[in-house]
Amino acid sequence: MTRTTLIGIFVVGFLAEAAFAQPSAPVVTRTDVIYGRVEGSALLANISYPDGPALKPAIISVHGGRWRAGNRADASSIKVAQWAEFGFFAMSIDYRLVGGSPAPAPYLDMLCAIRWLHAHADEYRIDPDRVYLIGQSAGGQMVSLMATLGEGSFPRVGGWDKARSDVRAVISVAATYELNSLSWGNLWTPITGSVEEARSLASPITHVSPANKPILVIHSDDDKSVPVQQAVDMAAKLATHGVYHRFVHYADRGHMGITDDVIKEARAFIAEVEQKK
Repeated sequence: MTRTTLIGIFVVGFLAEAAFAQPSAPVVTRTDVIYGRVEGSALLANISYPDGPALKPAIISVHGGRWRAGNRADASSIKVAQWAEFGFFAMSIDYRLVGGSPAPAPYLDMLCAIRWLHAHADEYRIDPDRVYLIGQSAGGQMVSLMATLGEGSFPRVGGWDKARSDVRAVISVAATYELNSLSWGNLWTPITGSVEEARSLASPITHVSPANKPILVIHSDDDKSVPVQQAVDMAAKLATHGVYHRFVHYADRGHMGITDDVIKEARAFIAEVEQKK
């Protein structure tokens, strides 16, 4: 390893720690926060944040589970109190699962969570220009779709119709980027219309353009749920279009959850994005 490489690693690590040092303010954690309501049903989240006057960045975690399982507190989600200790307003969401609410219900709920966060930015002292998303597997597909397509023509449901819905950058872990070629992509099946077109619309790789938000792509060669080629193709297309991104490519980590390595890479990437501005 060269001296220049060592310096580069030190600088990135220093920036991550300096930008997001542990807060001196006490950390507040709340569970079962209602961030939206759809047809009378509550959409729930866990939140945690340093309770101080300083503006803070925010991160929303979107769990995996092939859109039909998983929850806001499993291994595909961040630990909100840990990220609050890093200095973030942290939010981990549940969303409607496709077994009871067909696609695109999960995506609509994630968009609602982003609007809820913006609508409550003043209350929680959140910097609205420093909102990040992190998602694993199916959650990675959704956060990547937000980075590439955004709201698109999807309707606003759940509330907070007048709020902002933008983010600064996203972290995508073991995600699918092309649904029509995925073994479990058929779980994304709307009630009406062409399923192939719906799955293409929900595929982040379809919408890559120079206008995309920065994306951190994390994947492993031996992922048995989502072939690594999907991540390779996504990273290549991001590079072709000049999208600010990084591809962390492992050999033997399987279908990764939110591991310590993922947390380290995510924090470093966020620090890079913040310094870029």
